[in-house]
Amino acid sequence: MCTGKCSRCISVALYPLVLISIICNIVLFFPGGEVKYAKDGHITEEVKYMGGLVGGGLMVLLPALYINLTGKQGCCGNRCGMFLSIAFAAVGVAGALYSLVVAGLGLQNGPLCKVILIWTTPFKDRDQSYLTDNTWWGTCTEPKDVVQFNIGLFATLLVTSCLQLVLCAIQMINGLFGCLCGTCIDKGPL
Repeated sequence: MCTGKCSRCISVALYPLVLISIICNIVLFFPGGEVKYAKDGHITEEVKYMGGLVGGGLMVLLPALYINLTGKQGCCGNRCGMFLSIAFAAVGVAGALYSLVVAGLGLQNGPLCKVILIWTTPFKDRDQSYLTDNTWWGTCTEPKDVVQFNIGLFATLLVTSCLQLVLCAIQMINGLFGCLCGTCIDKGPL
């Protein structure tokens, strides 16, 4: 497969991952599907870092758009365009890493929830992980099922950002080959 076609395949694979990241981050602002927690500021701290919206979303979307252009004939489908795709893919790697770290912290620290009368992060700084022992999940009384909510969405962000990281890293290698060897786009008969 030539580097131009590879670029198009990578960008097409990145688009749904970007959409998933953005949607997951937006949904995390509304635990239990209710707006009142966002209004009152009772949202997990890692959600406010917007790893899915900024990192896995915008910082990967811009490279995906440019990478798509490098796979087509025209001003970007040349050696210089492939060189620039390396830089854009590096921005995508940075965004995916940011999303990965934020999602990892979100899973490690657990959700902000109401325990009896106090809003706290009950699973933060514990010796035992709440992820492997679901008997702890009942300590959160409000929002309803917030632990499962956070685990599901942060785990989705974690997997999505890992895939984005791999695809952008592949594009960096592909861009290097395209820069050194050309994009091998069919230029027609001479």
